[in-house]
Formats: sequence, C-alpha cells, structure tokens
Amino acid sequence: MKSHMVWFLFLVSCLSVFPAPSQSMVRHYKFNVVMKNITRLCSSKPTVTVNGRYPGPTIYAREDDTLLIKVVNHVKYNVSIHWHGVRQVRTGWADGPAYITQCPLQPGQVYTYNYTLTGQRGTLWWHAHILWLRATVHGAIVILPKRGVPYPFPKPDHEKVIVLAEWWKSDTENVINEALKSGLAPNVSDAHMINGHSGPVKNCPSQGYKLSVRNGKTYLLRLVNAALNEELFFKVAGHLFTVVEVDAVYVKPFKTDTVLIAPGQTTNVLLTTSKSAGKYLVTASPFMDSPIAVDNVTATATVHYSGTLSSSATTLTLPPPQNATTIANNFTNSLRSLNSKKYPALVPTTIDHHLFFTVGLGLNPCPTCKAGNGSRVVASINNVTFTMPKTALLPAHYFNISGVFTTDFPKNPPHVFNYSGGSVTNMATESGTRLYKLPYNATVQLVLQDTGVIAPENHPIHLHGFNFFEVGRGLGNFNPKKDPNNFNLVDPVERNTIGVPSGGWVVIRFRADNPGVWFMHCHLEVHTTWGLKMAFLVENGKGPNQSILPPPKDLPKC
Repeated sequence: MKSHMVWFLFLVSCLSVFPAPSQSMVRHYKFNVVMKNITRLCSSKPTVTVNGRYPGPTIYAREDDTLLIKVVNHVKYNVSIHWHGVRQVRTGWADGPAYITQCPLQPGQVYTYNYTLTGQRGTLWWHAHILWLRATVHGAIVILPKRGVPYPFPKPDHEKVIVLAEWWKSDTENVINEALKSGLAPNVSDAHMINGHSGPVKNCPSQGYKLSVRNGKTYLLRLVNAALNEELFFKVAGHLFTVVEVDAVYVKPFKTDTVLIAPGQTTNVLLTTSKSAGKYLVTASPFMDSPIAVDNVTATATVHYSGTLSSSATTLTLPPPQNATTIANNFTNSLRSLNSKKYPALVPTTIDHHLFFTVGLGLNPCPTCKAGNGSRVVASINNVTFTMPKTALLPAHYFNISGVFTTDFPKNPPHVFNYSGGSVTNMATESGTRLYKLPYNATVQLVLQDTGVIAPENHPIHLHGFNFFEVGRGLGNFNPKKDPNNFNLVDPVERNTIGVPSGGWVVIRFRADNPGVWFMHCHLEVHTTWGLKMAFLVENGKGPNQSILPPPKDLPKC
C-alpha cells in the first residue's frame, strides 16, 4: 500500500513539474531598451533598439499562453511598448500606448507587461508607442496554435518571419521635430528594409536579406509591415503566394503574386518552392495613389535555392507601379474570413451604436511656422485633432481623476460637406482630449470616411483592444441608404488595422466586450503625430469577469 502511495505522489509531482501538452504556459522575456550604433546605407547612427537588435527579437508563444515581458529603459527617451493586435482582455494596463493606458517608462525605469494571449493564434507584432521610436523599436510576435491543433491549411515545412520597415539616415526624432517646427510634412525615409536590410541602393552596395530555401518545400512567411508611414507591395519573382491569414485571423486561402500590407498589418502567406534551383528577387515597394511624397526606393532581397551558386544571375521582377490602385484593390477585395465551424465569423447583426467618423487632414494657424506660411498641417477624426493628455487616460478613468478627458466625442461629423470632394473654405480643426463612451457588450457600426481636405489618402486605422469586421467599402461618399444593401455579413475579413481607401470609405463592426480605454488612430505615424486619433471608453459590465483588472503595482507614474 505504501509503495502505491509513493508512486501516486511521484506521478502527481511529475504532472506538476511537466504540465500536460494542452496546458498553457507562462513565458518570460526581457527587453533592454538600449542605444546601438547601427550602419545602414553606408552610414552609421546611434539607434534605439531592444536588446541591441534591429529588427528586435521575435516573441514566440502559443494560444492562451501568458507573457511576462520585463522592459528596462536604458535610453534618454521615455519609452512604452505596444503589443499590436493582442486583445488584452481586461488587461489594458499592458496595452502600451503612452498616455493612453499607461505613463511611459522614464529613463532608468522598469515595467513588466503581463498579459494572456486569449483565443489568439497567428502573427502579430510589438513596437514602441511613443514619439517616433517604433521606427527601430519593433519585432514580431508568433503565436502558435495550441499543441495538437493543426493549421486550417497544409502544414508548412518551414516558417520565416519577414519584417518590412523604413530607414532614415537621420535621427527620426529630429526628422519629426523639425517638421513640427516648420508646420510641414516630415522628410520621407531614405530606404525600405526587409528584415533590417535594404539591398543595394544608389551610391551604396548594401547586402540584401537572403531567404535560403530548398526546392519542393512549403514555407510559411509571416509578414509584418513595421514601416512608419508607407503601405507596401511585397513580391517574389517567379512565385505565387497563398494568403492564409491577416492580423492573426485565418482567411479563405487565395493565390496572388503581390501582397499589399499597410503599416500595422500582418499577413501570413504560403510560398511553395516550385523551382529546381536559382535566385529570385524579392521586392518591397510603396503604394500611394494620391499626390503625396513617399520614399520610392524599393527594398530588395533574394530567395536563394540550395545548391545555387552565389554568382548565378538573379531572376528579376518589377515591383507594381507606385499608384497601382487596381492591384491594391484586387488584393483587398480577395480577403474573406475563413468562417468555418471551428473559426466562425461572429459578425454583429444588430447594432447599438451607429457612428460616422471622417478621417483626414486640416490646417490650423501657427504664427511661428514660417515654412508653412503661418499654418500647420494637422489631422483629425470628425474634425477633432486629439490632444494628448499629461496623465494617462486609463488610470484617470479607473481612479476617477477629473479634468483629464471628456466623453463627448462626436458620433457624426460636425459639418456635412462633400467629404471626398475636398473643397472646403475652412480647413481648421478643433482640439481636445475627447473620448466616446460605450457600455459593456454594446455592438458598434463605424463608418470611416476619408476626406479630400488638402489631399485624399489611404489611412490604415488601428483599433486597440478589439478585432473588427470589415463589412463594406467603396469610393466617394458613403450612402447610408444604398451602401448597406451591399454589406457582407457572412464572411467579412476580421482585422485590427484597416485601410480606409483614398477618397472613399470603409465600414467596420465590433462588439465592445473588453472594458477599458482603447486607442484608435491612423497607423501612418505622421498622421498620429498630427492628431488623427481618439479613444473609446468601454465601461465595466456586471461582475468581476466583465470588469478591468486592478492596475499592477509597478505601473509607471507620470
């Protein structure tokens, strides 16, 4: 009897030390934010990095794992890190946008981001969420399915993370500060990057990233657009992609030779190495179908088959034209939720809050802006240029601190005009720290309408704390009588960052089932800086499971 008891206790102890495969894990990471001298484009500069790496380290986890990421700020700047696309269910304290959910880490401070990847699997990413630091402070998050749960597509032989970005030879903080001083747009970047490398550019024979492959294999490429201000096309010469996921949500697979990916978005594609050998050019190039200046330097890399000599000629491909709206639309219109029994598209069909938000630019007086002739370019949502508070919004809400924000954000534009036409006499905006309040579990339909004020432009809008469904899109002005007849309420794509088409509109729906204060902003960093941002305040529901958790003890203070 005693021996049986000993064996029982031994088995219990083994189970506690070696958890069952289906159990979630707690994973620990340490992010040291440090300066590192980095050379790119034949030029060196001190660069803000995580752990001295550019791009930063990839976080690996599984669905429902908990992450404890200790961030230590060793640089002169205030720092905060956002885990882009992570739902942060009831854990808004770990979301990361400075002065929204937390005060930033001041130099020398430490904060541990503690959150669970509840019901999520796929590719997301992390980045600094203050100033323009995310230019170099960024990296991927790879969330594998639970053990024993297969992908809903053929299992790939290998997986690779591909991070697309922009690079400035100058200090990016100087770039935006000079622009704010002048009132004009900042200088565009000097090059695009594929996994931290531009490939050869004018006056600099830079090495490009090499993706080594073997023939007859399938590679899952996890694409991240970490660029500050530019949507990008991504191509591989002589190969097709099968798109299987966007923003960590499975989609109905479709084939394409060109991926369109906006800043903030992630896309998973299958690449089958169908050639026997060779080197094939990879390109990342800008998409801009408005008269807006962009960095027109194409980043290049190579897919290099094993057994191919380095001296072999590379099979080339031409990137799409910069204004290839048709190619962009073909990609966007092909996206559909998988909507299977295991992965349903839970689109809200009854709506509690109908919202109509214009997104665009404006001009406000600025007597010191000599280069701007006494005016400053600004951006707004419903003509409100968001003013960043000095106290973080979530603590102000949680602790009932008055005077930090108001909850009177307009649900409709204050002035009705020909939005996409753009001819307005008064381009001035209002300023304020105004939030829109939503009851817990309310369903929301939000029309995002681009304006032609100054210039129409594609705006990648990111909503923190939620995924949403894109139920409709179109050009011109949204027609509330006709356009809903064409909504897709069956299998619309589900995302966290959506491109509002240049001179057009997009309609999204979501359920406000996550209490807290959640930022929504354009993921073109210049537009965020100019004020194209707002926040939703989602109230607690009934009981503790529908309420935000208490703040952690090490939450930074302003």
